[in-house]
Amino acid sequence: MSSPRSSSSPQANLAQRRKARRMILQALYQWHMTKDDVADIEAQFRAEFTGKTDWDYFHDVFTAIPSEVESLDATIAPILDRKIETLDPIERAILRLGTFELRHRIDVPYRVVINENVELAKSFGATEGYKYINSILDKLSRETLPLELKGRQLQVGSSHGTA
Repeated sequence: MSSPRSSSSPQANLAQRRKARRMILQALYQWHMTKDDVADIEAQFRAEFTGKTDWDYFHDVFTAIPSEVESLDATIAPILDRKIETLDPIERAILRLGTFELRHRIDVPYRVVINENVELAKSFGATEGYKYINSILDKLSRETLPLELKGRQLQVGSSHGTA
């Protein structure tokens, strides 16, 4: 298995990555509902979905998340206003995906992680669920990426003549 920190080929375009994320969400939902073997679910997706997809990204992220569910949930839980078990399975899968990307996919800027997962929530989640996803991932990004955020703030400050 590839390391979750490995990056997919630079040639993989945004549409292929976006398609991979959509399929990761669907695969996570299937895994959550059925508890089928991750390798079997991945094989099923590869057989059923044709066309251009960032399959490296799909494999790296989808196969890693199930083994990290407890750790991901422990990271998310303190930020939630309810127990994680009460979340809709789609919202739970989106938060796990977003949390995983924030923690492990250093090749993806945090704003892209938040935006892409909010878009997934708009497509697959409850009517206003995307607002909740946005709020949680934004708070999480501030806790998990303080150096990146601080670095960006310093760049903005220095461009205005302040330190």
